[in-house]
Amino acid sequence: MNRQFLWKSCLIIATGLVVFFYVLSVLTLKTEEGMSFIAESDRQQLKSWAKTAEELYLSGDKIALNQWLTELKQKENVRVSVVSFTIENIAGEEINVDAEEAYHFGRSVDWKIHLYFEHNPIMELPFSQAKGSFLIKLPERMRPGTYWLTTRILLQIIFPLVLLVLLATWIYRHIITPLQQLEQATTAFSQGNFDVRVRASLGNRNDELSHLASTFDQMAARIGELIAKQRQLISDLSHELRTPLTRLDIAVNNFEIEKSHQHLERISRESTYIRKLVEDTLTLAWLDNEKPIIQQEKVDLVDLLDVVIDDAKFEFSDRELILETPNHAVISNSSHQALCPALENIIRNALRYTPIGKKVTVTLSQQVGSYCIEVIDQGPGIAPEYLEKIFLPFFRVNNTNEDGSDSFGLGLALAKRLLNSVRADVKALNNDNGGLKVVIMIPIT
Repeated sequence: MNRQFLWKSCLIIATGLVVFFYVLSVLTLKTEEGMSFIAESDRQQLKSWAKTAEELYLSGDKIALNQWLTELKQKENVRVSVVSFTIENIAGEEINVDAEEAYHFGRSVDWKIHLYFEHNPIMELPFSQAKGSFLIKLPERMRPGTYWLTTRILLQIIFPLVLLVLLATWIYRHIITPLQQLEQATTAFSQGNFDVRVRASLGNRNDELSHLASTFDQMAARIGELIAKQRQLISDLSHELRTPLTRLDIAVNNFEIEKSHQHLERISRESTYIRKLVEDTLTLAWLDNEKPIIQQEKVDLVDLLDVVIDDAKFEFSDRELILETPNHAVISNSSHQALCPALENIIRNALRYTPIGKKVTVTLSQQVGSYCIEVIDQGPGIAPEYLEKIFLPFFRVNNTNEDGSDSFGLGLALAKRLLNSVRADVKALNNDNGGLKVVIMIPIT
């Protein structure tokens, strides 16, 4: 697992927080700077006072100027004054006019006012037509940053808190939503809805949670398939058992001493049939459930086919059985226990449906990376729509075989699953010259 959710979360959270706090810092500084200037209306008021003071100063009426300054002081409760200045050169170079005009007693109304100063600064408004300035301690009502503390709390506490809560909520929903869907799917699955799936509802997500959803879907599909197969198998087995059990009951109920040998023979045959049916069904269920891969030993397919063919010739002596093989065909990581019954069932099935006097041909050839075994009979063949179904449990094209032998439709199903257990595959085709061709592909290694 490449931990995409971890890296995605780190990228979003770490990068997002760094960018957020950088933006927050810049925004705080900009806000503080913007709130550090005197309001435009207050600037105009200060300039208006300075103009009045200059007019009174230029008029030469100091009494009127002092009276006006006293009234302004009482009204605004601040210190006010008008000062003039001359600069006397004591030593060195003569000071120039620009330096003289740049001499200040206080702060300009256009300068920033530090929001953290305890006392209000002295504001200086130079006269335009005289060498003097109007000085006034900035009135409290004009001091900028009245709401700076509130703004600072909003910017540095409330806003980050709200944003982090939103981020935590998004992360929670990003994680909990698929988990809730998994919970709902698990509940539905436990209630018998084996078709429930989760991965499609997660969209384009590609992280640990989507992988978990995919794993759940695979598990649900696998368990649903197994349960469906088990139900079908039990249903088919119960159906198949009814007939031999009925015959067995009849034989037992009608048992007569005079015909004891005949009845015992019938009872023995039916019990053997039932035992074989149950054993094959249990084997098939195990192969379906476990899907084992049996890779234990080397197998020479030529020797194995010789043994199977000899047994088949003895059982079906009235059919011709032809075997075409190379001298040796050794495969690795396989199993006699799986291959022998599989080949035996397929060859026996071909012989069973081949009329007396006809032949069955078994050929073994080597292909790229595998050996190919073809079993060709001269039977009636199978309708195309049944070619895949013949490998299903309890499937029979006809209810009775041409030779009248008993069969409960498990031979080819078992053969396919046994071959799958050694990574081999099998398929059925209708032969061009009539009859059925079964093709088995067995990997060499």
